[in-house]
Amino acid sequence: MGPEALIGLVRGRINRPIVLVGPMGAGKSRLGRRLGQVLGLPFVDSDDEVERAAGMRIPEIFATLGEPAFRDGEARVIRRLLDNGEQVISTGGGAVMRPETADLIWAQSISIWVRADLAILAERTRNGRPRPLLAGKDPEQVLRDLSVIRDPVYARAMIQVDTGSGDDDAIMMQALRGLQDLLGDM
Repeated sequence: MGPEALIGLVRGRINRPIVLVGPMGAGKSRLGRRLGQVLGLPFVDSDDEVERAAGMRIPEIFATLGEPAFRDGEARVIRRLLDNGEQVISTGGGAVMRPETADLIWAQSISIWVRADLAILAERTRNGRPRPLLAGKDPEQVLRDLSVIRDPVYARAMIQVDTGSGDDDAIMMQALRGLQDLLGDM
């Protein structure tokens, strides 16, 4: 089945938010923008929404208010976004580590675990926007430690997409096939 046919099949069956979960650097925002575009759905990055609500950048939130305050704001933002209907939502890497937030995502959305190998995650997070959990640390070691804790939670997602190939079209097709398989069973 070609991409256009697959998009058509999936587009008409989306009846709730699609939420992308996974580690930092996996490509959640990149895939989310693309999914939103091809499915005709709005795309929202929960990190951007947290920054907008707080009136400051995430590194500033961590530095001045601390990670618990950031996670509180993140939980409120995700709850609000889930109530806004069909859209594609990219979440921060630790969003699902708060059980009540994870439970809302699993219950109220179509969840997709966006994955990549550790070496790829480390490379993608080395240069780019500041990431408070990596500040002054070895990215590969931090990501390895986080994966031990977070991967079992991410694994609860309905669909898994591997972004290691880096090919946007192949990644998009993985996501669309996963959605088509899931929605065909619902």
